[in-house]
Amino acid sequence: MLQTKELSFGPPQNSTQATSCFGCKEEIKDKMLEALGKSWHPEHFTCKECKKRIAENKFHESEGLPVCGKCFESKIQAICAACRKLVTEKVVKAMGKTWHQDHFICGGPCKQQLSGKTFFERNGKPYCTADYERLYAPKCAGCKKPIAEKALSALEGKWHKECFKCKLCKEPIGVDAKFRADKDKQPMCEKCGI
Repeated sequence: MLQTKELSFGPPQNSTQATSCFGCKEEIKDKMLEALGKSWHPEHFTCKECKKRIAENKFHESEGLPVCGKCFESKIQAICAACRKLVTEKVVKAMGKTWHQDHFICGGPCKQQLSGKTFFERNGKPYCTADYERLYAPKCAGCKKPIAEKALSALEGKWHKECFKCKLCKEPIGVDAKFRADKDKQPMCEKCGI
């Protein structure tokens, strides 16, 4: 999560254990800065991107490290692919883009939220399985329903394996079996097609 944080300055605490700087790993003897649950020499509190000292009181955090405002705006902040506004929490990364969780929705008629669900991409839009199959999956030449899994190609069409059966006896025609087509391009097994 990307957040704006504030700095806390002060002298090292009087304790029996020395406080070491997160940046240089050496003991802090004079001025100390506390941020992100760590202690730093003020000069070692630097932006993880540009490596310049962060002197402002406010800064951003990315992956547990400080980021200056300029780098945050130019390199880190995430812009939602749907609304083009800044995403600050509940980020969805999908299809090489960043989205607000509520904006990562099906591009089909259902418009359901897709975060954490299986989806298909078509023309830069995500689709739920049901809408993708209904809109884009090839239709079976037998039952006319979408084919989501493996299809059998025959008679200038695609078929569910279980739908490729003889028009007359209704027995399935195996993948390697001989068949012929009737005038309506429907399969007939070798026995019925004679």
